[in-house]
This record gives sequence, structure tokens and C-alpha cells, in this order.
Amino acid sequence: MTDSKKGFVAQKIADLPFSGIRRFYDIADEIEGAISLGVGEPDFLTPWNIREEAIFRLERGGTSYTSNAGLPELRREIAAYIRKFGTEYDPKTQVLVTIGASEAIDVALRAVTEPGDEILIVEPCYVSYKACIIMAGGVPVVISPKPENDFRLLPEEITAKLTPRTKALIMGYPNNPTGAVMERADLERIAEVLREQDILVISDEIYAELTYGPVGREGLGDAEHASIAALPGMYGKTLVINGFSKAFAMTGWRLGYACGPAELISAMTKIHQYVLMCASRNSQYAGLEALRNSHKSVAAMRREYDARRRVLLDGFREIGLPCFEPRGAFYTFPSIQKTGLSSEEFCEKLLMSQKLAVVPGNAFGEAGEGFVRCSYAYSVESLKEALRRLKAFLRET
Repeated sequence: MTDSKKGFVAQKIADLPFSGIRRFYDIADEIEGAISLGVGEPDFLTPWNIREEAIFRLERGGTSYTSNAGLPELRREIAAYIRKFGTEYDPKTQVLVTIGASEAIDVALRAVTEPGDEILIVEPCYVSYKACIIMAGGVPVVISPKPENDFRLLPEEITAKLTPRTKALIMGYPNNPTGAVMERADLERIAEVLREQDILVISDEIYAELTYGPVGREGLGDAEHASIAALPGMYGKTLVINGFSKAFAMTGWRLGYACGPAELISAMTKIHQYVLMCASRNSQYAGLEALRNSHKSVAAMRREYDARRRVLLDGFREIGLPCFEPRGAFYTFPSIQKTGLSSEEFCEKLLMSQKLAVVPGNAFGEAGEGFVRCSYAYSVESLKEALRRLKAFLRET
């Protein structure tokens, strides 16, 4: 008997890097007195009414499987909720409940991707997009919106990357890591290109509830999320991904969903059925309560995030760190190019010198080099102390 020289791990998996988001968080977790602005997780507890509903369901013995696609009443509630963004979906055939939005992205890509298909991704972006494309056998093709355009996707940036092998476009707005948004007028411009193409749009809208007005202007009335699926000619070629983690502070519940063409939802359900069976029954009942009775809690959390956003932006300006104004999610993406350090060097030195963890921009793709991601899903006190440490670091750099 001889040892295998090749090993058992597929090369495409061996070549995948581990997530750059967690690296600095894990290091900071072992440093006494460290502050981390690294993880995009709400610091709020899941609203009590949601937790109470889950406890009640457990006490009543709600521990069995649900249908593969999810509880019928939850799918109906999702379809009713998502109408606010201008779209109508049949809860029986066009809605799939998943284990987080990340699973929805994964099964969507596996459902549509043939070996060698090119999938356009808009970077900087959520770290799972490129990895899931590769695992599905596709080829990631990167589009890099420019910082001077506030990281908004332009139609000419799409057309420059189209080939006969292009199968789909993944875009996430509001964006992680930049906080950029695409308003309806922005979406209209890219829709003019996309309507003419036989490609699927996978629109990750997990931060749809977290959009803000410009700093210095009171109120949130001008900050409504726009979905590309609601535009003329785009409904039938768009898959909308969303979930409960961010807006409802339900990260650990692992609950998401996809809405889109019935044929695609059916194919995704087939994969979901074989691999994961169904999302947790308890989480699904919690999600049902969230959609029915938690919108005041969401609005309160959004107002607090907006206040925190302003604290960071004001702080960056005071210490001379350039940062465009993010209008969504709970991230800022300041430029650190003036320091002469790479994103990773900056983050490593900052962590060792000041015990402050942020995420290097290149963790979200090469287009993120020269930036760092700072989450404001943390208390104002933590943000102010982080700014103090950042100011001290910049003085010594």
C-alpha cells in the first residue's frame, strides 16, 4: 500500500482562501483590551417578541421538519412583506426559505451554473460570492465600480465584461463592505443594458431595511430601498436574495429566503431538499413573528445605526481619514492610501499597536486594496474609543 500523493481535497477547494473577515477578529479575540470593528453583526439582541415566540413554539413541541420550501405561512408573509419593494411573488412557487441568505446564494449559483460559465460579480463585495461561483464550477468575472462614483455600478462597466459565456450577474446593494447604495435612477441605467442580455441578475438585498438619508439631513424619508426586480422588464430575470440576520438582529437564527422565477426557485428547492432538507422550524416561526410584529424594532435599530454612522464619519473627517459617505448597511470604507501601507499591513500594525481590529479591504476583492472596512454595528462608546485609537495610530504612522 502506498500513500496518495494527490490527497483527498479537490484542488479548487484547496486553492480557496479562508475568509479574511474572520482572521483579524480571531486575533483580536485573543488580545486583552482589544476593540473589534471587524464583524458585520448587530450588537442588538433579537427583539424580545421574536425570542418569546420561539420559546413558546419550543414549549409546544415545535421541533419537527417543515416542508422543504419552508412553512407555508412564512412564505406567504415573505411575499406580503416584499411587496413594499414593488414586486409580487406567488408564495407557493416563487419563494424559498433558506438557512441564511448565504445558502440562497450558494444554491442559486449551483442551480444555474454550467462548468465554465462566467458569473459577473461587483467587487468589493461579500466574500462568499466568488467562492460559491468557483465551487459551482463557474468562472468569476470581476467588475470594479470606482470610488469616485461612490462604488455605484455603471452600465458601461457591465458591457465591458460581457461575453458569450456570461450567465449571471451578482450584485449586493446596499453593499458590504462599502455601504454604497444603488438608487432607482442608478438601477434604471444598468437595467437598460441588462434587459437586452439573456443573463440572470442575482440581487443580494440583505441590507434593504438599512438605508439612510445624507448626513446633515434629518429623517429617513428619502432613503427607501429600490429593488431592480421592480423595474420594467427585470422581474422575470431577477432573483432577489434577502434574510433576517441584519435588519432583525437574527444572525444566529440562520434564516434567509429567495424570491424569483418559479422555474429557478424549483431548481433551488431541489438542491436545498437534497442537501439541507429545510430551515429550522423554530427559526421559521421566529421569522414569522419578525415580519408580523417587529417593524418598530427595526426602525429603532435603523435610527441607532444612522447615529453611529454619523459618529464614524465625523470622526474620520476630524482625523483626516478620507471616506465617502455610505448610505446603507452598517459599514464605512475609509481610504488608507495616504499612509503608504497596504490594507493588510495597516490592519496588522493597527491591531498590534492600538489593539483595534478592522478588516483589510482586499478581503473583499482586489478592488478593495487601499481601504479598510469598519463596521458601526457597535456601541457609540466603542466607536469613539476606536476613533481615539485610530487617531493615535495615524500620528505614529
